[in-house]
Amino acid sequence: MDADINFYFDPVCPFAWMTSKWVRQVQEQRNYTVDWRFISLRLINAQVDYDTHFPPEYEAGHTAGLRLLRVAARARAEHGREAMAPLYAAFGTHIFDTAPGPDNHRTEGEVRELRGTREFAEPILAEAGLPPELAEALDDESWDIEIQQETDEALSLTGKDVGTPIIHFEPPAGAAFFGPVISRLPHEDSAVELWDHVVGLARFPGFAELKRSLREQPQLAAFGVDADTVGKQEDWHGGSRRQQK
Repeated sequence: MDADINFYFDPVCPFAWMTSKWVRQVQEQRNYTVDWRFISLRLINAQVDYDTHFPPEYEAGHTAGLRLLRVAARARAEHGREAMAPLYAAFGTHIFDTAPGPDNHRTEGEVRELRGTREFAEPILAEAGLPPELAEALDDESWDIEIQQETDEALSLTGKDVGTPIIHFEPPAGAAFFGPVISRLPHEDSAVELWDHVVGLARFPGFAELKRSLREQPQLAAFGVDADTVGKQEDWHGGSRRQQK
């Protein structure tokens, strides 16, 4: 697929979701085409000891992300690449833009683990106009080959010391970068202005990185942060809040 933007996402990454919502704003105003591609945090961290390097709920979350990507890979194979935009939108809306109900007594780890189940995936598939039986792919590790290949593709464009999302601007010849990581969704009238600044950097052949590890919690209902609130600032050292030894 020839697209103006290749966007590599893991469905359980909140910053990928926030950036994707901004990209959709820009897409509507600029009539860009976007190819929504896969990158798995679980596969990136396959050799990492989660107990040592991450908060306790991360392994369940990243594993659920891989399981949902298996479903997405099967959906793409059977229903085409055009199925990815509505499916990713449905994943993100349910994971991040839906606040926990008052009767939800699950722990954070249980919430993240639930995202990798048929109970979670089947209604989302139906909402995206796809057959619920695609959820059978949750346990089908044969899709991991394709997901690993696409993850490797994304990292080959940026180097390996990155997270999600990865955006490839004006592929195949354009540059690719991790991020931009944003915690607030810009207003419609400033979304394109921000985009043009980012693309200006990406087009400069000598540009490599502009980074800080301090991040606000994103303005997403799942974090209890609304659009009028500034999220708590955290230090995402190592790009993923890995725990300091």
